[in-house]
Amino acid sequence: MATTKRYDVKDLALAPEGVRRIEWADRQMPVLAAIRQRFEAEQPLNGYRVSACLHVTTETANLMRTLKAGGADVVLCASNPLSTQDDVAAALVDEFDVSVFAIKGEDNDTYYAHIEAAVDHKPHLTMDDGADVIGVLHSHRREQLGDIIAGTEETTTGVIRLKALEADGALGFPIIAVNEANTKHLFDNRYGTGQSTIDGIIRATNVLLAGKRFVVAGYGWVGRGVASRARGMGSHVIVTEVDPLRALEAVMDGFEVLSMGAAAKVGDIFCSATGDKHVVTREHMEQMKDGAILANTGHFNVEIDIPALKSLASETRKAREFVEEFTLADGRRLYLVADGRLVNLAAAEGHPALVMDMSFANQALAAEYAVQNAASLERKVYVVPDEIDKEIARLKLETMGVEIDKLTDEQAKYLASWDEGT
Repeated sequence: MATTKRYDVKDLALAPEGVRRIEWADRQMPVLAAIRQRFEAEQPLNGYRVSACLHVTTETANLMRTLKAGGADVVLCASNPLSTQDDVAAALVDEFDVSVFAIKGEDNDTYYAHIEAAVDHKPHLTMDDGADVIGVLHSHRREQLGDIIAGTEETTTGVIRLKALEADGALGFPIIAVNEANTKHLFDNRYGTGQSTIDGIIRATNVLLAGKRFVVAGYGWVGRGVASRARGMGSHVIVTEVDPLRALEAVMDGFEVLSMGAAAKVGDIFCSATGDKHVVTREHMEQMKDGAILANTGHFNVEIDIPALKSLASETRKAREFVEEFTLADGRRLYLVADGRLVNLAAAEGHPALVMDMSFANQALAAEYAVQNAASLERKVYVVPDEIDKEIARLKLETMGVEIDKLTDEQAKYLASWDEGT
């Protein structure tokens, strides 16, 4: 069915393929489906406007369907110009009556114009994957801050930025850090990003990982996942870190830990996963071997110093789809994958739906929680309430057919009592 809502997508004729793929993902997202069924009956978001800036993928489409089922008026824009799946964007507009502003490969001006369009929706709730909508609202749309009940943030990078805003006393409305939920970062970041990052690198380059020296910058949950999957593919994995505890953990997990300066001399493939800026610098690139591959799975494309790479190159060319070749003055060639953007979404399909089921269940329930508790929420960054986290884990186990034990009354009393514990 055609919609009268405003949108900017590549081609509505792509919608039928998008519908098929959205339905395929939905079959692997049973927790979100259960929430959608309840939302449809209870309408907890009825009358609320939601502006979401997320990766426009099949999994996100099912979150949008869930929010709409709960009564929300939803607008979606892309949180990354290379991650949009154009058929999904078309399907959301044409079949599911969601206003979408997203085109894969959109230029920088269009990207930010789409974010502005989402803000034009005058949201009561925001959903971010990198804090872009929140950033616009806090910079030049501050007159809208008072209308917003709360926002959610999906990424480590975004949460770090928002906590800094809170520390400065400048946060304009409450934020629920969906990224901090155990059912998000322990699974989505580690298993989802781990698998899809390797998938993106392989799709883009078609290189054999077995026998390669694979350098992972950062050993947070994303880095752990990438390192584990790269090792599973037969790579010799090297981890670089700035946090001594995480570096020690990587050592105890059996990985070689080096400084980036040392790793640059021996690595074949480099993948940054830190959320920070210029993790791979000009000095590192000057030490790299001919044929080294550079990729990033952090949210923004600043982890690799791309301007420095361009300044080092005497010649550039497109080597493959999503792979740019930089020939240096001495003849060495370095290869940048997906313009240094999120490689798992730019060159592949992002996280498998099975793990996004939990992440987006957190998003949906966090939105419901924000509406229910609007009067008591302060302008702070909150973690997802423990009861929501545990309920999602319980539902996920149930859909997988996994049964677990429960504490007996005797056991609960023993754990709760000082006297019983002696």
